[in-house]
Amino acid sequence: MRSRVLFVEDDLTLRTALSDALRDEGHDVTVAADGHEARANLRELRFDLVVLDIMLPGPSGLELLRELRQRDGDTPVLLLTARGEEGDKVLGLELGADDYVTKPFSLRELLARVKAMLRRRDRADAAIVEQFDVGGARVDLAAFTLLRDGVTHTLSPKEAGMLRLLRLRQGRAVSRAEFLDEVWGGDEFVGNRTIDTHMLNLRQKLERDHKQPRHLLTVHGVGYRLLEHPDA
Repeated sequence: MRSRVLFVEDDLTLRTALSDALRDEGHDVTVAADGHEARANLRELRFDLVVLDIMLPGPSGLELLRELRQRDGDTPVLLLTARGEEGDKVLGLELGADDYVTKPFSLRELLARVKAMLRRRDRADAAIVEQFDVGGARVDLAAFTLLRDGVTHTLSPKEAGMLRLLRLRQGRAVSRAEFLDEVWGGDEFVGNRTIDTHMLNLRQKLERDHKQPRHLLTVHGVGYRLLEHPDA
């Protein structure tokens, strides 16, 4: 699964070089040149990793980090700090940053830090999503099974992939384009009708009434989202 990275850096040369290097590593990279642009991205989108320069025009990296942690305690954040900003490093870690790199740094060092942080996140995500309960059903993605009312249903690899992605998004909408990219690998011969057919099959297995779903919900014009506790 491709990782979504937000790279926030005001220096054009550094931003271009590092974002290109991250894309070469296989990541989907969104770039922001200042604090205002970064804030908009963080509010509208969810990322697997945020690489965040502390010194930015507009809201600083530390301000953005503080805002992010108020609503999201999970997304890994790698701070970029200048040599001599010891106080900012400490404050950044106290605010919830996961790691930092001090400028000047080598491209190899940055890519190694990014890879390590994404690997840790993948391990944590795997523990979260492989087995879970939703709507009275027990889902085991590793075994490709869904147990409801004493009946075990087999999940196809694509159905399991869709459920895994929905759980990773933690209640947020997943677009049909994301399903096509992440689960079908961007197969150009697969369209939205295939996504909708697989969702219908999933609803028939997971929902008590697949015609009035309470957990696998349609987000009109976008895709679907998983709501584990509809009455919460």
